[in-house]
Amino acid sequence: MAFPCALGPAGTVTTKREGDGGTPRGRLALRRLFRRADRGPRPPSGLDTRTIRTTDGWCDAPGHRRYNRLITLPFSASHETLWRDDGLYDLVVELGWNDRPATPGRGSAIFLHAARPGFSPTAGCVAVEPRFLRRLVARLARGAWLDVEPRPRKSKRGR
Repeated sequence: MAFPCALGPAGTVTTKREGDGGTPRGRLALRRLFRRADRGPRPPSGLDTRTIRTTDGWCDAPGHRRYNRLITLPFSASHETLWRDDGLYDLVVELGWNDRPATPGRGSAIFLHAARPGFSPTAGCVAVEPRFLRRLVARLARGAWLDVEPRPRKSKRGR
């Protein structure tokens, strides 16, 4: 199934680097679902599910031993906060990118999450319409994956 989504401003990239604004191209495993318990009922899902805590973060510091992993805040190295006020991470799926093992600088915190209105670019994640995300996670099972591909080019017919 194909669906509209927002990607990083650099589009899909085959050689992902930390901070390049690209979304990694390829087949990405759907590792686990994170959810904000205060933002709605737990959706049904075959993915392992974890409730987001106010102290949850994700390390994006390439030189740190916890790079591209869930961490507990406060955290002294560069990181992303999972407890957000904007609703983008009310439901968030951890995507299997650069995680087994993590290679420093190859990209971190690549998630499937809710898109902003107008589908403005992400920092490198895949973002979909919030209602679609809720329906999608209900259909996901352990072992599922997401294929991230460039947008198909429209063919020019006739001249």
